[in-house]
Amino acid sequence: MKPIHRLASLCAAVGLSLLATGCATQALRDEPAAPAALAPPAWNTPWPHAGSTADLAHWWQSLGDPLLVELIDSAQRVSPTLASASSRLQQARAALGTASAANRPTLNASLSAQRGVNSASPTAGTALQSSLDASWEVDLFGSNRASASAAQARLQGTDAQWHEARVSVAAETASQYFSWRSCAKVLAVVQADASSRHASARLAELSARAGFTAPAVAALAQASAAEARARSTQQGLQCDSTLQALVALTALAEPTLRQRLQASGQADAEPVMPGVATLPAQVLSQRPDLYNAEREVAAASADLGAAQAQRYPRLMLNGQIGTLNYSTQGGTTDLSTWSIGPIVLSLPLLDGGRRAANVAAAQARYTEAAALYQAKARQAVREVEDALLSLAATGAQKDDATAAAKGYATSFNATQARYQAGAASLPELEDARRTTLAAQTTLLQLDLQRTQAWIALYRALGGGWSQDAASPQDKS
Repeated sequence: MKPIHRLASLCAAVGLSLLATGCATQALRDEPAAPAALAPPAWNTPWPHAGSTADLAHWWQSLGDPLLVELIDSAQRVSPTLASASSRLQQARAALGTASAANRPTLNASLSAQRGVNSASPTAGTALQSSLDASWEVDLFGSNRASASAAQARLQGTDAQWHEARVSVAAETASQYFSWRSCAKVLAVVQADASSRHASARLAELSARAGFTAPAVAALAQASAAEARARSTQQGLQCDSTLQALVALTALAEPTLRQRLQASGQADAEPVMPGVATLPAQVLSQRPDLYNAEREVAAASADLGAAQAQRYPRLMLNGQIGTLNYSTQGGTTDLSTWSIGPIVLSLPLLDGGRRAANVAAAQARYTEAAALYQAKARQAVREVEDALLSLAATGAQKDDATAAAKGYATSFNATQARYQAGAASLPELEDARRTTLAAQTTLLQLDLQRTQAWIALYRALGGGWSQDAASPQDKS
């Protein structure tokens, strides 16, 4: 057997230190075709804030929002995704135990008792018999070892999928949490706008009744107030829908969750993204899905080695130790025996091409696993780049959006003062009001987009998970 040097060289080219050892799976004959180089040597998008040294594993705790951490913990406890991942992990452990057992000897014991007569002894007698039967397949060409290696690689990949499920649930919970926060802020702005329009409509109605304002102006004020109420109702419905999503994720009672959310206040909780030491290799190695894809390549290579080994002779050793005591009225006879053998050498001669077909199928599965790994690595690069681009774009817009919101608010206040003094018309006031509301809403939506970009980057980086980190003791 010889190492798959091409795949090892690929791993070094990508820069993933975990692949340097994990991809050197042994095969018997033909080396599988190695996939092409996967990732660029460096990120094209600049890292925000020049990076930092905070531990990615403490992402949510670093935000200083205890309620968010509590909601994520609740969601992970009740998540069906995590439950399924935990079940698959247990199955993978059992599969590894089964594959490893093929490399060890088997030992079976039996006991029997019989009473009766026979032609040699017409007197009734009792036969007591016990035996130990042992067998062991000598793994001449590494078939069983390769199968065990494949099961070990798949166990490691399944463990990574469990971590990936945790990251996914945490990111989804945080996304809904910050969406509700943003929705509540927009709702407060919309409600304040509705209250202001209601006051303007009331004053316009009084003025119209006194004959100082045209009925059309009062009708415009009433329409504007109705529009504001409808917008407020729609925004409240959106907030309630987001709250229901949080209820489904965390399994908390809606009244309790609503009270907790309202009691925690509306303080901004914009994430501060921790950085990494090396790009891109260390970032990619932190992604559980990418690590799982790499383990699938290793498992497929081991399966190929096992399939190739099935085309060669197999050697089986057997042995037995047995005791037989036959008792009659005339005495006891000891017929104990022991034996080593038979030694069975199985030579595959003709099988209609079944073993060759198995090798071809294993080769195809390896090629598929390598292609999927390539795609996963490219997708990982793209997701990180997209998240960084979104962060850069929202950061660049933040100052301008803030300035626009302040400027329009100042203009609205001035227009409102002029309207109250009789120097501005109601259409002018309503136009200034709509512009101000749009600017304030845009600013809040921009804050949410930036927060969602942080969450996307957290997910793209694998949540700070590392394959060298110890797995939790309890994954049930």
